[in-house]
Amino acid sequence: MTEPMTIRARLAAPVATVRRALTDPAELRVWLAEHAEVELPRRYEFWGRYTPEGDASHQRLLHADDRTLRFAWTLDGVETTTEFELEPDADGTILTLRQSHFSFEEAMSGSSIRGVLQTYWYLALANLNDHLDGRPLLPRTDFTSADLRGELLIDAPMDKVWTSLTDSEQAGAWFGYPIGIEPWEGGRYAMGGFDAGQAAKVFDVTPGRGLSIDWGPTGVTSWELDESEGRTKLTFVQSGFDEGNPPYGAWTGIVSGFAELRRFHEVPDWRPIWLTDEVPA
Repeated sequence: MTEPMTIRARLAAPVATVRRALTDPAELRVWLAEHAEVELPRRYEFWGRYTPEGDASHQRLLHADDRTLRFAWTLDGVETTTEFELEPDADGTILTLRQSHFSFEEAMSGSSIRGVLQTYWYLALANLNDHLDGRPLLPRTDFTSADLRGELLIDAPMDKVWTSLTDSEQAGAWFGYPIGIEPWEGGRYAMGGFDAGQAAKVFDVTPGRGLSIDWGPTGVTSWELDESEGRTKLTFVQSGFDEGNPPYGAWTGIVSGFAELRRFHEVPDWRPIWLTDEVPA
C-alpha cells in the first residue's frame, strides 16, 4: 500500500475557528459539500454534487478531538482514510491533511474516482482558507455535470493578470511549480518547465485577453479576461474531453491553482498558503 498523500496549508484563523469550520455542518455546506451532517463523536458525513460519488454519504467517523479529525471514506468500493490535523501557528493554523489510497496513475488514467482526491482536497482547502478569510469562494466542481466552466474576479488591472498568467516566472510562483509558457500561437505550455520533456500546445491567442491550451486526452483549457468595474474577470473553460469520463481531477486542479493567482494579486506581502511540495495536478 502506498504512503498517504499529505497536504499542508497555512490557514488564516486560529485552531478553534478552523476546527469549527471543519465540524460545523452549516460551515461545511459553505466551503466543502452541498450537504453535511455532523454529530460528534458519532457521525461525520457529507455528500451531494460537489463530492466525488456524492449520491449518498460514504463516510464513517473514526476519531475526533480538539486537534484531529479522522474518518473512513468509501470511494469506488475501497475504504480510504482521511485525516485532518491542526497545529497552532503564529499567523493562524497549520492544517495537515493525510489521504490514503491516492494513486497518481489513477489520476492520470481516470480509471478510478479516487484519482481526483489530490486536486479535490487542494480546491477544498483553498476554499476553506478563503471562507476563513472572508473572501469569495472559487467555483466548486460539480461531479454530476460535464460542463466544466467558471469565473472569478481579481482585484487587479487586466494587463497585470495577463502577465501573471503568461509569464513563466510569475505563473510558476503562484502555482507553486515550474511552468514554461510561450504565449503565442503554436507555443508550448510545459508543466515542470521546458526541460520536463512534454508540453501542451498553445493556440487561439488573443494577446492581453485570452488563449487556449491543448492538453491532448484531457481536452482543452481556455481562459479569457475582461474588465469589470476596475477589476479583472477571469472566465475559464475545459472542453474537448470524453464527456463519459470528464477530467474532474484536471479541472479541479486548474480551479484550485487560481486561488493563489487571486491571492498573488490581492494580498499584500503575498506568500502561498501551501507548505508542501505537492501541487495541484
